Amino acid sequence: MKKRIIASALAMSFAVPCAFAQDASAVRISGFGTGALTWTNTDKAEFGRPNQASGAKKDVTTGVDSNFGVQADYAVNSWLSVTGQGLVRKDAQDDFGAELAWAFAKAKVSDDVSIRVGRMGVPAFMISDYRNVGYANTMLRPPAEMYAQMLFNTVDGADITWQHSYGDTTYTAQFAVGKSDVDIAGGPKLEGRRLTAVNLVAEHGPLTVRFGRVDGHLNLTGSPSLTTLLTSLNTFGTGYHIPQANQLATDIDVRDKKASFTSLGATLDWNNVLVQSEYAKRKTDSYVNDTTSWYVMGGYRFGKILPYYSHAKLTIDDSVHNGMPAACPAGYPAACTPTIAALSGFVAGLRYTGVSQGEQQTDSIGVRWDFYRSLALKVQFDHVRPSQKGGLLINSQPGFHGPVNVGAVALDFVF
Repeated sequence: MKKRIIASALAMSFAVPCAFAQDASAVRISGFGTGALTWTNTDKAEFGRPNQASGAKKDVTTGVDSNFGVQADYAVNSWLSVTGQGLVRKDAQDDFGAELAWAFAKAKVSDDVSIRVGRMGVPAFMISDYRNVGYANTMLRPPAEMYAQMLFNTVDGADITWQHSYGDTTYTAQFAVGKSDVDIAGGPKLEGRRLTAVNLVAEHGPLTVRFGRVDGHLNLTGSPSLTTLLTSLNTFGTGYHIPQANQLATDIDVRDKKASFTSLGATLDWNNVLVQSEYAKRKTDSYVNDTTSWYVMGGYRFGKILPYYSHAKLTIDDSVHNGMPAACPAGYPAACTPTIAALSGFVAGLRYTGVSQGEQQTDSIGVRWDFYRSLALKVQFDHVRPSQKGGLLINSQPGFHGPVNVGAVALDFVF
């Protein structure tokens, strides 16, 4: 990775804490990273993580699963601290780039209550706070079928967390408010406004159960194809006096549209047995598909070696309804009906474009080997079965239908 990129990540992660730092001994530096090689058995489509602009084909690549992060924590006093985290990875831009993943101040109001202000992770998943820390996760990567359904990684705002133990059970309740932005691969930008997030967790011995809910309003900008379609629908509806076209344009447009993401998860880490599962529903009032996603992973430890298997699935519950009439009323110009057919085709195609991906399921087998302190070696093979239009795969060529086999070897570390 380029020196300037690493330097910028380090600078970002230190910027907030060092602004307060007067006693260097109060600053704690930590970090994480993954060096990985990923490949597939096809050149007709690319396999990548959610929102990556490009992915792996037959040739081995380092870009899909490799990253590097560094974090600085500074304790201002007994109740106030500041945290900054910089992250280098490949995302919507087709190159390694640095981002400010975390930058918040935390106030400990009481033994049970804390408040954070700044940039935090969106608490949408079981592993939201450490989804990019490979060493903290059993699998080489989180299942895309689940984690591609919520592209917002961070929220700029504030949250309050309450945590208390009753007997052998620890309960955590978190509530966050704010906004979020994410650049989508291909150029568009997705904005989340008036975001609220609820995260409820119960931990009892080896069992952890979690419920989460994120609500907000979406705005999608910078999509020429969507803008062209909306203009065409409105022009067609007005010119031919077909109100269904105008209404369809309003329904499709992603402008201040309500959206929600509801998830339920559980982890059991008992003796040598490890089981993890999540289930989620995404709903929007726009052309972005309503979806159901889930996965289940099971593994068994043999000393420092942990083989595992997972199955993940993504299905579309509801997509944009084509409200166009099948034909123009009698007496309309001959060009009207072919135009309806063409616009109907564009509308149907929205089901598989932008943030509305196709359906997919994946079976994965892998093994984790904790061969040394703070180091873990992982090998994982995935059998990806997209149902239509390439599923979650990237840059699929005409005629591609899958399935795709994916292999990866990764070295995870923390310091």
